[in-house]
Amino acid sequence: MTARVTLPYGSWPSPISAADVARARRRLSFPTVHNSDVWWQETRPEEGGRTTVIHLQGGHRTELLQTPWDARTRVHEYGGRSYLPVRTGNGHAIVFSNYEDQRLHRLDPGDAKPRPLTPEPALPGGLRYADYVLSPDATEVWCVCEGHTPDGIRRAIVAVPLDGSGAEDAGVIRELVSGAHFYASPAPSPSGGHLAWVQWSHPRMPWDGTEVRVAVIEEGKAVAPRTVKGGLTESVVAPLWRDNSSLYVISDWPGWWNIYQVGLYGESPQALYPAEEEFAGPLWQLGGMPYALLEDGRLAVLHGEGDQRLGIYDPETLELIDLEVPYDDWQLALSAHGTTVVGIAGGATVPSSVVRIDTTTGRVEGLRREVAEVPDAAYLPKPRSEQLEGPFGRPVHAHIYPPSNPDAAAPENELPPYVVFVHGGPTSRSSKVLSLERAFFTSRGIGVVDVNYGGSTGYGRAYRERLRRQWGVVDVEDAIAAAQALIDGGIADPGRLAIRGGSAGGWTTLAAVTQTDLFKAATSYYGISDLQSFVSSTHDFESQYLFGLIGPLPGYERAYEERSPLNHAERTACPVLLLQGLDDPVVPPDQSERFAAALAGEKTPYAYMTFEGESHGFRRAETTITCLESELAFYGQTLGFRPKGVNPIDLSN
Repeated sequence: MTARVTLPYGSWPSPISAADVARARRRLSFPTVHNSDVWWQETRPEEGGRTTVIHLQGGHRTELLQTPWDARTRVHEYGGRSYLPVRTGNGHAIVFSNYEDQRLHRLDPGDAKPRPLTPEPALPGGLRYADYVLSPDATEVWCVCEGHTPDGIRRAIVAVPLDGSGAEDAGVIRELVSGAHFYASPAPSPSGGHLAWVQWSHPRMPWDGTEVRVAVIEEGKAVAPRTVKGGLTESVVAPLWRDNSSLYVISDWPGWWNIYQVGLYGESPQALYPAEEEFAGPLWQLGGMPYALLEDGRLAVLHGEGDQRLGIYDPETLELIDLEVPYDDWQLALSAHGTTVVGIAGGATVPSSVVRIDTTTGRVEGLRREVAEVPDAAYLPKPRSEQLEGPFGRPVHAHIYPPSNPDAAAPENELPPYVVFVHGGPTSRSSKVLSLERAFFTSRGIGVVDVNYGGSTGYGRAYRERLRRQWGVVDVEDAIAAAQALIDGGIADPGRLAIRGGSAGGWTTLAAVTQTDLFKAATSYYGISDLQSFVSSTHDFESQYLFGLIGPLPGYERAYEERSPLNHAERTACPVLLLQGLDDPVVPPDQSERFAAALAGEKTPYAYMTFEGESHGFRRAETTITCLESELAFYGQTLGFRPKGVNPIDLSN
């Protein structure tokens, strides 16, 4: 056994490189199962972030879409499931949305290339499609359509013929449902006599208030729609037909997203398993389902507080039994056929994987991993989930990751630097699932605390709504409380604390360092710095999100001004690293650019790095490598250690 070397925290040698982290950002999502066939989306950073569709059949894995085809929808800009398997006479075709033109295409077995199903838009990306389901007669795809025109943005649920006639004649694409601002989850009943869907309108976000509506299908049209569950202050998602006269939905009416059974003929909704647990999550992306129906009528469900467990719920016995699987958290996207369930799951030392489970035999198979080679567990941090105390005794949920490296130890009595990770959203959460990005830091002797601040999902509606009208206050207070808890517990060096986050997490990062001097370094990935310009320039889906987080406009201009870090750049207490994609439609580049200019005017040390071709959430391997190596070097320069293998970055002041 090699003796451990004694080196200062932050300077430990690590086998986990930035290139390893980039490779680990292969993203697996939205699996589908039919008999023994399994499909999933696979996003590859080494191919510029291209998303392909993988088909597993008889143990053989086939990549269905070759370069340059890119299965990625831009509906709501965050997209979601971008493909649908369709049975044909000689196997399965797939219908998918191609990123470049956003048209729906169909690829049949044996075909050399896909063929379009929808017309070429008058404007690039002018028509976008998502959340696909096969029509009852199997001749059409029913889906959400988002139209971008000079007159504005409009959405509807439409029917697209599978025969390709819509590629030349847009008139054959029928509107089934329209009138609301947003739609999700179209679901025909088993007999095809009804259509259910989710809808909501500005200024609500889908976790604020939605409706599940049902309409009768007559002569190919949805008629007599009515709301069966939901409203202005109730978030209802994921309609799933139980039979032709009732369906399951998930509602947060009791304060947690729980499962209900809803009838079509005036019956009172029935709560199936009341619990202070979440059975669903925020509807950021379209096309995922947090539960699935097995052939015997039982439900495969995801549930828990924070991380999500997989269980089987029996509507007859009212029992929920968790499956024994080596995974701690599941993405909210399950698919089932017969007795088989597939999903995406991972754990603290297990990367996110496509998982197939036979609910009869209990057999569990990992079909594909996001991380091909997992480092020795000794280099991976062991998370501790803590409920910390925030201001006024409020609970703050966090995962703490101490430094871990079998080859190195710190000098006696030295406390490690720590970085507070702030997740985006802000209506989202961090998970304990293996992240090589966290391990990149912890294996070098830099601790991480990942904060699920007030406003995060997974802990009930009351916890989620702590951020209502309080964005830039509660999230900042909770991030500070997490850092202070590390100091008070003798865990972290109080003089070497940093904070970092992306998007909304970048906002919290910038807001924090303009409100406290606790942090000695800050990294913002495409973060918001000025609220009023953000509202006027961001995309439609989030254009009124801040009405709930800050307050409606007009009326709350002063709060927008007072909360914006850009207006308090002179109070920035530490050096700042700003990282920004130049093609970002969600947080436009001027948000970082103007903050950099303000720091320059105040002579505050900073670095501003931009990346052409990157949108919201970096996808390319080379971008990930540059960002992580720059971030590590930045912490070394500002927190007082010498990281190995990276060059210092230029800090302007």
